Amino acid sequence: MRTNRVLLAAAASVMALALAGCGSDDGGPKVPTAASGGAATSSAASGEQGGGGDVAAYVQAQRAYVKCLRENGVDAPDPDDKGNIDFGDDPALKKDAEFQAATEKCADHLRAVPESVEKGNQTELTAEQIKVKQQYAKCMQENGASDFPDPGPDGLGQGEWDQSSAGAKRAIRICGPIVGVPATPGPGKG
Repeated sequence: MRTNRVLLAAAASVMALALAGCGSDDGGPKVPTAASGGAATSSAASGEQGGGGDVAAYVQAQRAYVKCLRENGVDAPDPDDKGNIDFGDDPALKKDAEFQAATEKCADHLRAVPESVEKGNQTELTAEQIKVKQQYAKCMQENGASDFPDPGPDGLGQGEWDQSSAGAKRAIRICGPIVGVPATPGPGKG
C-alpha cells in the first residue's frame, strides 16, 4: 500500500513539475523561448550547466511542449533554464476544458524530468524529517519488511521492496504512526 502511495506521489510530482514548475526570474542565464525559434542563448540550453545533455534535451522538449500549447490556445509561459514551466497557482486552470484538450494534444512532447533537475526542485529535508525516515525504515525492517530500503543521508532515495508479504503488511500497520499513518484507519467517506 505504501509503495503504491509512493509511486503515485512520484508520478504526481513529475506531472506537477511539468505543469506547475518552480520557475523564478533570478536574473540567471536565459533559455531560448518557444517564440524565439529555438536559438540557443545560454549554457544551460546547451547542456553545459550541471545536467549534461539530458537537461538540454529536456529543456528543448519543454519548449516544444509550450509551443504546442500555444498553438492549441493556451497562453503558456516559457520554461526556465531547467525546463520548469510555471503555470501559477490557479487550480481552475487544470479543470479548464481548453487547457485539458491542449495538454492531451501536446502530451507527446512531455519527457521525463532528468534526475539532476528533479533533485534540484526538491526541498531539502530537515534533520528531524531525516530522523523520522530513518526511524521508519528501521521499524519496517525489524517488524517484517527486512528488504525495506534505508534512506540516504539526505533522507531520500528509497528503492523497491516487497510490500505484498504478510510481514510487510504487519510492518506497515505497526510503523505507520511514525510517519503519520494511523494504525487503524477510520471508516471511509463516500
